[in-house]
Amino acid sequence: MDKIVYLDNAATTRISKKAIDAMMPYLTLDFGNASSLYSLGQKSKVALENSRKTVADVLGSRPDEVYFTGSGTESINWAIKSAVKLNREKGKHIISSKIEHPAVKNTLEYLGRNGYDITYLESDTHGQISLDELSSSIRNDTVLISIMTANNEVGTILPIAEIGKIARKREVLFHTDAVQAVGHIPTDVNELSVDLLSFSGHKLGGLKGVGVLYAKKGLQLEPLIHGGGHERGKRSGTENIPGIVSLAAALEDAVSHMPLARVKNLRNRLIDGVLEIPGSHLTGDPVNRLPGIASFVFEGIEGESLLLLLNQHGICASSGSACSSDSLDPSHVLLALGLSHETAHGSLRLSLSVDNTDEDIDFTLDKLPGIVEKLRMMSPLWKG
Repeated sequence: MDKIVYLDNAATTRISKKAIDAMMPYLTLDFGNASSLYSLGQKSKVALENSRKTVADVLGSRPDEVYFTGSGTESINWAIKSAVKLNREKGKHIISSKIEHPAVKNTLEYLGRNGYDITYLESDTHGQISLDELSSSIRNDTVLISIMTANNEVGTILPIAEIGKIARKREVLFHTDAVQAVGHIPTDVNELSVDLLSFSGHKLGGLKGVGVLYAKKGLQLEPLIHGGGHERGKRSGTENIPGIVSLAAALEDAVSHMPLARVKNLRNRLIDGVLEIPGSHLTGDPVNRLPGIASFVFEGIEGESLLLLLNQHGICASSGSACSSDSLDPSHVLLALGLSHETAHGSLRLSLSVDNTDEDIDFTLDKLPGIVEKLRMMSPLWKG
C-alpha cells in the first residue's frame, strides 16, 4: 500500500505541527507539576492558565468558565450529570434528540434507568429537529436540554442559537455536545446562549486524552473527581499540561483557518462525484452541514465491506453503521433520519481536513465506483 488517503477526520485528526511545537517543552525541559511552588512547576502553571485563556477567547467566555477534562466524553458526562444534580429539586425531566452521539445517548439511558424521564425529539430526513416540538416538550419539571451542535455521522448543523433562546426564556439549562463543531465552525457561547458546552482536542489537531467543559459562571458544578483540588476543586488530578497546551495551540490554529472554504469545496466535489454512482444518496442536511463531512448510503451493499475494500487502496474512511461482533443494528442516527435497516447498513462517512488535497478526492472518486460495483455483484440485496 503506497498511498494513504485519510478521510476519517471526524474520528480523529493528525496532530498539528503548531500543537506539537507548543507542547514539546512540557514533555522535555518544562515538565514540572503545575501545583508546585518552585519555578519549574510555575512554568507549567503559567502554560495551563494561558491555555485556558486561549480557549476562553475562542469560545467568547471567561477563563474561569473553562475546565479541562480527559476527553469530550468525560466533559459530556460531567455536564449532564452535574446539571441534573443542580436541579434535583425541580424535577427529573430531560430533553434531547434521537441523533445524539453515544456519549450523550448512553448517559441519558443511564439516567433513565435511575428515575429520569427522557424526551427524545424526532429528527427529519436531514437530521434537523423541530423547534416547535422542542418548545412544546418543555415541562415545569424539565431540568436540562442537551442537543448536539453538529452531528458526527451526517454532519448536520443544528439551530443551537435558536434552541438556546428557547431554553433561556423557559429557564431550562442547556448543554450542547460541540465535539464536531469547535474549530470547524464558529462556536461563541454567548451567541449560542448555552450554559454548558463540551468539546475535545483530538478532533481539531490536538493530542488525544484532553477535552474541555465550558460551564457558565454561576453554575455550581458538582466535583467530578475528588482529590487534590485541581481545576478549582472540581476535577482533581495532576493536569495533563502537554495535552492542554496542544489543545489550545491546535484550537488557535484551527480557528485561524476558518471559514474552511477550500475544505468545503473539496467536500462538494466529493459529494458531486459520489452521487454519480447509481443507488447512492447523500445523508444529512444538504446545506447546513459541517464543511468537512460528506456522508452517504449505498443501496445493496454493506458499509463494513466497503470500508475494507477502500482500505486495500489506502483510503481511510468510516461507516455510520454500529455493526460489531455483538450487534447487527445499523446506526441509530440513520434510522432516526427514516432510512430502512437495509439501506442504513450501506453507509459511508468521508470527513476532510485542511490537510486533504484535490489529489485525495480524485483518487477516491477513481476507486470508489469500482468497489461499489464489485460489492453489488456479490450482493443478494442489489436489484439494480
